[in-house]
Amino acid sequence: MAKDPVCGMDVSEAQSLKLTKDGQTHYFCSENCLKKFARQNKISDREVATCLVQPKVKWYKNKTTIVASVLSALCILSYIVPILEPFRKSLLMYFERIWWAILLGFILGGIIDHFIPREYISYFLAKPKRSTIFYSVILGFFMSACSHGILALSIELHKKGASNPAVVAFLLASPWANFTLTIMLIGFFGAKALFIIISALIIAIITGFIFQFLESKDLIEKNKNIREIEEGFSVFKDLKARFSSYKLTSIGIRQDIKGVFSGSISLANMVLWWILIGMGLASLSAAYIPQNIFQNYMGPNALGLTITLVVATILEVCSEGTAPLAFEIYRQTRALGNAFVFLMAGVVTDYTEIGLLWHNVGRRVAIWLPVVTVPQVVAMGILANTIF
Repeated sequence: MAKDPVCGMDVSEAQSLKLTKDGQTHYFCSENCLKKFARQNKISDREVATCLVQPKVKWYKNKTTIVASVLSALCILSYIVPILEPFRKSLLMYFERIWWAILLGFILGGIIDHFIPREYISYFLAKPKRSTIFYSVILGFFMSACSHGILALSIELHKKGASNPAVVAFLLASPWANFTLTIMLIGFFGAKALFIIISALIIAIITGFIFQFLESKDLIEKNKNIREIEEGFSVFKDLKARFSSYKLTSIGIRQDIKGVFSGSISLANMVLWWILIGMGLASLSAAYIPQNIFQNYMGPNALGLTITLVVATILEVCSEGTAPLAFEIYRQTRALGNAFVFLMAGVVTDYTEIGLLWHNVGRRVAIWLPVVTVPQVVAMGILANTIF
């Protein structure tokens, strides 16, 4: 399996778009990612057309299609097999609750993907200043990608010179405080989702500052790739130049619509199957796990928070896929703090994330991540259970 250099998805070399540049072959999950890579590396359309290999991808091998087909088959069988009826009712309940949030999230994600240049992200994250933490958290909030997809971007930013504290803050803000997830969590939790989002941002900021302190004391590795930013570069001037050169024409509008649509489809291909998996698991939990198990073992107490933390550590699911499971915990126990711990612990104790930090950023950075974040997550969980 290869990795898409733009979104970080694992892609099959045999069934992905590929582009050869300077003797190196890159593999892409979608045409949208390929075009982004070409723009970033100033590859001409002619060269892209020459190097592009369009494989014949069979529709039934699409992960979203597979997961959706399995769920649909179970729903159809539920009319014949009575034991599956509770599963169907639970699944439909989830769809009725959040379909609009998922759709809106993908549309907004496509807008962000099309109109916000990645150069701006690199520019703000490369500065070794305190303000970098705030920039990284804000930019992480506006990144619409699965937690697994955001890892590759974070490592790429590290290679371009982003400070290690900025990379960590960016990672924490992206999976759970990003705009797409905000929409989805509001669909699940209503106004209480704001506590989850704000708490995630606070933890990202505090962790970033702590990592800056650790870096100043040489307790974590420093990024050797840090380079001085070119003097005179101004995001404001660049934005002004982009706006002045932009022409509001029918062709331009069509291109923008196509770009937003492509970004939305690319995002959907990345995360929708995870969302469906999460909804399926949550529906199974709602249908077949007795409510007293949730209440007795995952309730709003120290034991419940501990068990929730352990389960979230073991269950490695994409952020969008875990949201339905977190809501099911909340629906069964009414413990918002446990749902929050379940959401955040899946990020701060994610062995994929820690492993990538270990090998690409620094071993001490990887070790300090759970040490610094887990106590904060538990404390916020206790606060949520106390308030709500």
